[in-house]
Amino acid sequence: MAAMDTQERIKQQVTGNRVMLYMKGTPQGPQCGFSALAVQVLNACGVKDFGSVNVLADPEIREGIKHYANWPTIPQLYVNGEFVGVSDIMREMYESGELQKLLETQKA
Repeated sequence: MAAMDTQERIKQQVTGNRVMLYMKGTPQGPQCGFSALAVQVLNACGVKDFGSVNVLADPEIREGIKHYANWPTIPQLYVNGEFVGVSDIMREMYESGELQKLLETQKA
């Protein structure tokens, strides 16, 4: 039952925030290079206000998010409830301009 609750919590977080980042640490204090990169990419796209979860502080989410997206690594970015990717994918999308377009068209 606990696994279902975790998946439901993740779903609510992902759908409740236009831009949601699961990361190690916080946007103000990332605790790994990949999470720091993810925050830098979002900031470079002009996204200052986004939801984030520090997976180091929540072991259930840390494990659960890997199953939610069927992706083993963190950070993970979601936009409008859709899994976008991890930091490498975010950087590639940023360099091609694709991420800015995705985030611009979705600005509230």
